[in-house]
Amino acid sequence: MPTRSSPKAEPPPLRLLAGTSGWSYEAWKGPFYPAALPARDMLAFYAAVLPCVEVNQTFYRMPKPEVLAGWAAQVPDGFRFALKAPRRITHLKRLRDVGEDVAWLLRTAAALGPKLGALLVQTPPNLALDLERLDGFLALLPEGTPAAFEPRHPSWHDDAVFARLRARGFAFVAADVDGAPPPPLVSTAPWAYLRLRRSGYGGSDLARWLDVLRAAGPRLAFAFFKHEDEGAAPRFARELLALAGAAPPLRAGARAARAEPARAAPRARRPRR
Repeated sequence: MPTRSSPKAEPPPLRLLAGTSGWSYEAWKGPFYPAALPARDMLAFYAAVLPCVEVNQTFYRMPKPEVLAGWAAQVPDGFRFALKAPRRITHLKRLRDVGEDVAWLLRTAAALGPKLGALLVQTPPNLALDLERLDGFLALLPEGTPAAFEPRHPSWHDDAVFARLRARGFAFVAADVDGAPPPPLVSTAPWAYLRLRRSGYGGSDLARWLDVLRAAGPRLAFAFFKHEDEGAAPRFARELLALAGAAPPLRAGARAARAEPARAAPRARRPRR
């Protein structure tokens, strides 16, 4: 008599957090922020609309712990910050002899408490694959560090790198940029990190990335859209969240701002990162 096979286990539901690279942009007044919103209130407004943010300013200068603690106090419990590792670690010392620097980074980032979502470790395009260098750096990271690696030299897309990250539960970043085909999402952790850096994303583009995430099966995924002066990045993030059924409800301040007529702010160009 044939036996009935057990039903295939469903993958765990995806928790998707989408946001932008930074939040303090005067040029977003009108397209995103209310025109009269003070800069000091931008983070609280942002966190009423989106559940996470990638902080690139930490690449140039790490804020003091009390500043990070102040950020954490302005956002709801489920909000997450991703901090870009300082260039002293990734670009000046190029991951070598950085024990004290990494320890300082971890101590400082701890001021965010449970609202620290990830540490983005982005290496320069001229740093080629070096497994010995990688091993030495990984040894500095305590178990449970939410590290996401974005090596920008193509030689790092290597099974030996993926195996090392997988053994520690560190994410390998998928960076989607203009002028190149969409990258694969290599699963090296139970969580994923996307940097969506193209100039624009239509509904079909966002749906494709959502399909990629669901196929990879992470329990948690961060997706960050590139800052641009037109203020479209927050809209892309909200649209991706809506496709996933994960858009947070708008709090009162954000709802009021959406009803306010948009007034464009002066355009201030910023370098692309």
